Amino acid sequence: MQKIWQKLLSLIMILLLAGLWVILSPRPAFAQINTINYSNANLENRDFANADLTGVTFVAAEMRGTNFQGANLTNAIFTKGVLLKANLEGANLTGALVDRVTLDGANLKNANFTEATLTRSRFYDADITGADFTDALIDRYQVSLLCERADGVNPVTGVVTRESLGCK
Repeated sequence: MQKIWQKLLSLIMILLLAGLWVILSPRPAFAQINTINYSNANLENRDFANADLTGVTFVAAEMRGTNFQGANLTNAIFTKGVLLKANLEGANLTGALVDRVTLDGANLKNANFTEATLTRSRFYDADITGADFTDALIDRYQVSLLCERADGVNPVTGVVTRESLGCK
């Protein structure tokens, strides 16, 4: 009977130590480290030029006329955002999620959208000269509209805009 109690006590101690180890040494997921959240914020005409906004969240944010020129927006999230006439010239949006975003009249000159997800987004009258869309996920209809005005070479990646969109 004493052996059973010793085994039970040993098992309880092991579980207690394991529980303490889990509680006392938590580590946040990489995607959550230093993340700024601008969800539902009014950022109209704000200046984020040349800012490091890696992984920042802009869900349903109002960003009309906002300046992101030269900003690092790698892996940023722009779901349901409004970027009418925003300036993203030379911005790095590698791996960004730009889903259901209105980019009408935006300045996207020399922007890098490599491996970005640009589904259900609009680019009417956006200037895409020199933009790189390599391996980006874009709706076919938008690609056909973008190809009508695609021109230039991205100065950072050296990729031709028409080729990055797969224009024929």
